[in-house]
Amino acid sequence: MSYAIYPSLVDKTVVVTGGGSGIGAAIVEAFAAQGARVFFLDIAEADSEALAERLGVCAHPPIFHRCDLRDIAAIEQVFASICAQAGSIDILVNNAANDDRHHFGEITPAYWDERIAVNLRHQFFCAQNAASGMKAARSGVILNLGSISWHRALPSLSIYMTAKAGIEGMTRAMARELGPFGIRVNAIIPGAVRTPRQMKLWQSPESEAKLVADQCLPERVEPEHVARMALFLASDDGSRCSGREYFVDAGWYGASS
Repeated sequence: MSYAIYPSLVDKTVVVTGGGSGIGAAIVEAFAAQGARVFFLDIAEADSEALAERLGVCAHPPIFHRCDLRDIAAIEQVFASICAQAGSIDILVNNAANDDRHHFGEITPAYWDERIAVNLRHQFFCAQNAASGMKAARSGVILNLGSISWHRALPSLSIYMTAKAGIEGMTRAMARELGPFGIRVNAIIPGAVRTPRQMKLWQSPESEAKLVADQCLPERVEPEHVARMALFLASDDGSRCSGREYFVDAGWYGASS
């Protein structure tokens, strides 16, 4: 396939959370290929360092920062470090998440708090840190990654789906709060994306056939398809898009179920 080039993304400072693997790595690579200055946060050091090395040939090689996003003080420290190095942040992609399965009757208050910290809370505080410089610049883009899971009411994901539903509400709130400063905020809702992690969880001939049959398009969604939506929404081409959810799910309605 031939993909679009966005001149408006050249030299932009982009921060991607959870950028070491899966969808996040595809987003890091896509922005770096557009000539953006990419910084990505993750706790998976081996994957992240390998990605940074592979993309070292880019005009601006992406820079990896280890950061446990459950730690608000660590978030503040990393964002301060990035701003000291690169100036204000132009684009934030809140991608980091973890969809570990859990049983409804076994959820404890401690596990609830930890899962919300992993899947929702950090998106708000990363945005808060990035928005201070965006406000001064009177421009910026924040993209929050949601999930198809709660739209389809998938099993064994109660807290994850609660967090992902909250991300869509948070996106609309941020768009309203930050719009007067020229900051656009949108949510990207991936469907069943073929990442290595998801293939380990779901892969079987039967599950693959059922998934493809339930989609309007009989093609699997790859990480790069989500990344392409992020590029458009972050570019000047998406300059009148804010406060909305954009699905990249091949039309996964489950019509054949």
